[in-house]
Amino acid sequence: MADHIVKSFHDQLGALSTAIVQMGGMCETQLGNSIEAIARRDMDIAERTVQLDEQIDRLETQIEQQAVQLLALRQPLATDLRETLAALKISADLERIGDLAKNVAKRALVVARDVPDQALTQGLARMGRLSLQQLKNVLDAYSRRDANAAMTVWSCDGEIDEIYNSLFRELLTYMMEDPRKISHATHLLFIAKNFERVGDHATNIAETVHYIVTGSKMNSLRPKGDTTSSTTVQAVAKPLEDQR
Repeated sequence: MADHIVKSFHDQLGALSTAIVQMGGMCETQLGNSIEAIARRDMDIAERTVQLDEQIDRLETQIEQQAVQLLALRQPLATDLRETLAALKISADLERIGDLAKNVAKRALVVARDVPDQALTQGLARMGRLSLQQLKNVLDAYSRRDANAAMTVWSCDGEIDEIYNSLFRELLTYMMEDPRKISHATHLLFIAKNFERVGDHATNIAETVHYIVTGSKMNSLRPKGDTTSSTTVQAVAKPLEDQR
């Protein structure tokens, strides 16, 4: 292969990687803004966060087109093939993270109109910041092609799940103590679930980074601590009855 063709190919791979980093930075900004919208009840930030999602969607489409073109015209092999396929997977995860941040911002617009429980709001903000840190860490791992750093992100997902479990039970209790707060608390539950899903997508990216570097998929079972699917209203109601 001529030198100029090789250089052109690697320039295209570099542009693909740069686009992923750019998209990741936009997702970080969007997620960070959605957290601030919740913590500060700032409707202006929430509205700007919703609008940013269109830019992220456009960038995902651009990355997909670049990757498909590389696959069709260059027929990459080995590491180059993994890099190209990984760009498709990571951009899809980042697009979903952007959607989740947008959803949080939309809920923030509703929640801001009510008088929230400060402890619950701050708990959600802490959970959001932890998911944001996971996103930042996994994007750093991608930029450095660091499989060990990616594994650290992968193993920390359970911490977000534990906070989600706690908030889930707290919000159920909150609703049962005062049915007038059910609508408000339901929005908070959805926000918490969105942050938990951000952590899941960061874990997906961590697995993809591991694949880029090592060429093999992870065999270990993903650490999951979300137990809310088995939590019943009766299980939460029992402690309330015991207090009477």
